[in-house]
Amino acid sequence: MTRTHHDLFAKQHLEALLETVGDVNSSRKIVSETHEVDILFVPHEKVQENLAALGVLGQIATHLCLIEPFRNSVQLDDVEDCIGKLIDFTQECRRQAKREKQNLKRAEYPQLWILSPTVTVSNRVIEHFGAVQKPTWPFGFYFSQSFRTALVAIHQLPVNEATLWLRLMGRDGVQRRAIAELLALLPDHPMKRRTMEHLAVLQISLNVGQNLTTDERALAMNLTPVYEKWRQETLDEGQQRGLEQGLQHERSLILRLLSRKIGSIAPTTETQIRSLSLTQLEALGEALLDFSQASDLSDWLRTLGS
Repeated sequence: MTRTHHDLFAKQHLEALLETVGDVNSSRKIVSETHEVDILFVPHEKVQENLAALGVLGQIATHLCLIEPFRNSVQLDDVEDCIGKLIDFTQECRRQAKREKQNLKRAEYPQLWILSPTVTVSNRVIEHFGAVQKPTWPFGFYFSQSFRTALVAIHQLPVNEATLWLRLMGRDGVQRRAIAELLALLPDHPMKRRTMEHLAVLQISLNVGQNLTTDERALAMNLTPVYEKWRQETLDEGQQRGLEQGLQHERSLILRLLSRKIGSIAPTTETQIRSLSLTQLEALGEALLDFSQASDLSDWLRTLGS
């Protein structure tokens, strides 16, 4: 369940990047005592170019996996809860394979990735789960020897483009540096524009929101350079193609985010959204944070006429 703006940011960030290389199912419920996974990722075949562009995240995306991003230091209970989801989902995969009379090999079992933005993953957690580093992965990755689980300390990752997409989910100076690196990428980088778009929409949502926490205000501040750059580029494109086309680009972006959040949108509703002004689109960008079903969008649109 998405709890804070950071939770939503992490999920949307991973969705925006990973949907270029596979199927992403966020907030996926797993049968047993109901568990909800932040990200369930199923890789596509023949997407090597995008995988390479994602660096270390691309290495993660080569295999069926669950991804659980955290905002604060990961504790023992957090890891155990996540491993419980992994075990339940693995059993679900085995039952499905049995129904379909297929042989699910252990090498095909899902992997769990737990992302922590804090400076270190607790030594107690690492020792408890027998987590070790591997020479084929950057410093900051700790792999459990007993479970198909990796703990990732984002603040420990080396500073290079391969780790950029994970470091964008860091905190404070780590995130600010990663954002500066994002903006410095060449314009034709396959992931730059997509990432800037969803970060800009999140920044709009934060600025429109009220009663933000200290963390949320810090996140909004960190994202401001992305929003300003994205906004200027959108306006420049609008001047080149016509202002209405530039605005239409923003409307399409909101529609894409809505479809991720609540599923397919009815044609009549899409038409109504495309007629919204910039101010109304910004308000919708903030409101969609709380949407969970299509009726939430319908209710919000009805308030425009009241």
